[in-house]
Amino acid sequence: MKSVIFFLLILTSAALAAETTLPVSVQGALNTRNLPHESLSVSVIDVNSGNPVLQWRSDQARNPASTIKLVTTLVALDVLGPTYQWHTDVFARGEIENGRLDGDLLLKGYGDPFLVTERVWQLVQQIRQAGIREIDGDLLLDDSWFDVGEYDPAAFDHQPLRAYNVAPNALMMNFKVVRYWFEPDHEAGAVNVRVDPPLQNLQVQNRLGLTAHSCRGFQRGITISSNAAVDEITFSGKFPSGCRRYAMDRTVLSHNEFVYGLFSSLWEDSGGILNGSFRNTTVKEDEEALLSFASLPLTEMIARVNKHSNNVMARQLLYTLGAELNGVPGTEESGKAAIAKWLEDKKLASTRISIDNGAGLSRSTRTSTGDMARMLQFAWQQPYMPEYLSSMALSGLDGTLRRRFNDSALAGKAHMKTGSLDHVTAIAGYLQARSGRRFAIVAMQNYEDIHRGPGEEVQEALLRWVYEQ
Repeated sequence: MKSVIFFLLILTSAALAAETTLPVSVQGALNTRNLPHESLSVSVIDVNSGNPVLQWRSDQARNPASTIKLVTTLVALDVLGPTYQWHTDVFARGEIENGRLDGDLLLKGYGDPFLVTERVWQLVQQIRQAGIREIDGDLLLDDSWFDVGEYDPAAFDHQPLRAYNVAPNALMMNFKVVRYWFEPDHEAGAVNVRVDPPLQNLQVQNRLGLTAHSCRGFQRGITISSNAAVDEITFSGKFPSGCRRYAMDRTVLSHNEFVYGLFSSLWEDSGGILNGSFRNTTVKEDEEALLSFASLPLTEMIARVNKHSNNVMARQLLYTLGAELNGVPGTEESGKAAIAKWLEDKKLASTRISIDNGAGLSRSTRTSTGDMARMLQFAWQQPYMPEYLSSMALSGLDGTLRRRFNDSALAGKAHMKTGSLDHVTAIAGYLQARSGRRFAIVAMQNYEDIHRGPGEEVQEALLRWVYEQ
């Protein structure tokens, strides 16, 4: 009995020491940048034993930025399963004869987060293989599986054309984003603008000129503006002649206008004919689909969410959880309720956790490093752990970590999710130490201008310390 009490006292003492002491190297990184130690929270857990290794302000609720995607993707993986797929159903409202549909073609979306141009092309080919070459009527669109309500794309940072501010949609295609390519025409003294993918219902006004400068500067001197409908984009300013090519991704049109523009362009490129325009509608209860186009599996989706920190896809996951667990239509609130119930069922709930939109692009999202570390420890014990682990960026090799730790012993040793907002920086995931031990690591720092570089220095000091354990 005395030996047991002594052992417990040792554990308690170690836990208290871990709670109040940061590694010297981490303290040094903080001191060098004159950062208050209390601006940082850290949790490190040995995932095999479950024992805490380092706990520093681990119960303090902080903004985790994009690391909150680890919660959204874990819940999706656990609830929906690794092989879950979304579908886009196609209905022919009319008779098909000799390749001609005497009526309308209807597309119904179920929230596919990655229905990008290449996938839409595959969808077009499947429709062609079903025997349709000419659509005599309209393209009908049903996006009723989600209910987004009123959405202001400028609400977060007053940048409504930025790709990360796109609203969720059950029939979203190519993230409602086009890529503009800018190339100088030295002979004409002008700038050529190319749109990818090309959209028939998007107008581009090119008022760019050339200036004899090297290829640098914010947006390379390009000013972009749009009309209220976002179906006419105007480029103005002086583009540096030293640029060989420059790309800019921006959102355009409404969701369903984008779907019509992309689908009709690809349909005509395939040799098809669409005689009508587009209308919004809903599928009838007794309607039978001509075909159902399956998405990539969930495991591939969460890799795109976590490795590349895709905010729009993360929000699509949240709405999907709401629709699947709480009924159609999926909403942000029903998705948040689904995650809250999951956390409660798994005994991971905490008053410190507040999930806004599931993506981390928020000023109000909160959690603690201790809560997130316990979630990572839970995930490590699950049969789908390899899929979850591989969804994160690999240090020094890919995703948001491809340019970090690539010239150090940490390269390839950590699977992590990064997070950054103004005055917020965070990192969370797993690391294999030099000894072979594996750890769950969560670090969050909320402080003025911490996102401008100092936060990453602190994180590197922490990861290097853990690597030597």
